[in-house]
Amino acid sequence: MEPRIYLDHASTTPVAETVLAAMLPYFREQFGNAHSRSHAMGWGAAAAVETARAQLADLLSCLPEELTFTSGSTEGIYLAIKGVARRYRFKGAHIVTTATEHSAVLAACADLERDGYDVTYLSPSTDGLIGGAQVREALRADTLLCAVLWANNETGVLQDMSSIAAACRERGVLCFADATQVVGKLTCHPRAVGIDLLALSAHKFYGPKGVGALYTSNHSPRVALTPPTGGGGQEGGLRGGTLNVPAIVGLGAAAVLAKAEMEHQAVRLSGLRDGFERDLRSALPEVLFNGAGAPRLPHISNVSFRFTEAEALLSSLHRRLAVSTGSACASVSLEPSHVLLGMGLSPEDARAAVRISLGRETTTREVDTAVDLFTQAVPRLRGESPLWELYRAGVLA
Repeated sequence: MEPRIYLDHASTTPVAETVLAAMLPYFREQFGNAHSRSHAMGWGAAAAVETARAQLADLLSCLPEELTFTSGSTEGIYLAIKGVARRYRFKGAHIVTTATEHSAVLAACADLERDGYDVTYLSPSTDGLIGGAQVREALRADTLLCAVLWANNETGVLQDMSSIAAACRERGVLCFADATQVVGKLTCHPRAVGIDLLALSAHKFYGPKGVGALYTSNHSPRVALTPPTGGGGQEGGLRGGTLNVPAIVGLGAAAVLAKAEMEHQAVRLSGLRDGFERDLRSALPEVLFNGAGAPRLPHISNVSFRFTEAEALLSSLHRRLAVSTGSACASVSLEPSHVLLGMGLSPEDARAAVRISLGRETTTREVDTAVDLFTQAVPRLRGESPLWELYRAGVLA
C-alpha cells in the first residue's frame, strides 16, 4: 500500500524533532514542579518555563510578562472574551465579533448572551473579509470588546487586523485576535498591529498538543481579566494549576523554529498551493477556490468540488490522502460549514468543500499526487450525482 499523504496541517502538525528533543529531559531527568521554590529541581523547571516564555515573546515581539500559558487556543479564547466581559462589565455589555469565527469564539459569545450580554455578529464579504469601517459602524458606547479571527481556519483568509484594531482604538474598545492559524506561519506582532489580546496553540506550528498562550497587553492599555476559576495563583493568578513544563518547553522550542523557518516556508508553501490550485482548475470543471480573492495564509486552500459531497469524496480517498472538510473541532457535525455559508456559498457548494493545508515536510510530488487523486475521484462521484446530470443538461446553473 502506498503511504498516505498528510495535507491537514491546519488541523494539527507533527512535533518537530528539535522540539521533541527539547522536551524529553523534562519528563524524567528534570521533572521538577516549576512552583517548588525550595530545591534545585523546582528552580530548574521554573527557569525552563521562563526561557520558553522569553522565546515565545521573541517570536511575538512582546514582553514575556504579557504571556500566560494555557492548554491551547480554546482556553485562551474563553479566558480573553469572558475575562474582559466580566472585568469590565461596569462599562457596558456589548461584544462585537464575526459570523465566521472559530466555534470556540462563537460558544464563548453564546455563553455571554445567556448571561445578558449583547453580541453583534458581523457578516463578511463574499471573499471572507471584514473591514475596519464595518467594525467601526458596529461599535457602540457600551462595547467592551471586538473579537476577530485573524486568519480563518477553514479558508486561510487573512483579516486586515491593523485597520480593525485602529477602529477599536479610536473608540476605546479592546481588540482580541484569535491568531491560532497565524502564529508560526507569518509575522505576528500584536503590539505593533494594535491588538490588545491574542490566543495561540503550539500544535499548529510543530509544537505539542495541549499547550498554548494568551497575550494580554500590559500597557497602553493595560488589560485586566477576571479569571474563570481559582487555584494556586499560578500564571499571575489567571490560570491555577501545576504548569505542564515539558509542553511549555516544547512551545518555546517551536517558537524558535518558527522564527527561523517561517519566512522561507511561507514562500515555498504559497508556491505549492498556487500550483495545486492551477493544476486542479485546469483538470476539472466547476471547482471553486473559496476565499481565493482575498489575502490568505500561504498553506491553505479551500476547494468546493461542485456536484459532489465532500464526505463521500474524502471517504473514497482516505487510504491515500489525509485532508479535511474544515475545522477539526466541527468535524462531528454534518451541517455545512458556517464559515462558507457566511461567505454566501449555497449549502450544496459548502457541503462540497475540502480543506487542503500544506506543511513544512510537504513535497511537490505529494501535491501532484493529490491533484491526480482528486482528478480521478471527482468525475467518478459526479457520475453518480443526478445534480451533475441536470447541470450538464443545462437545467442547473
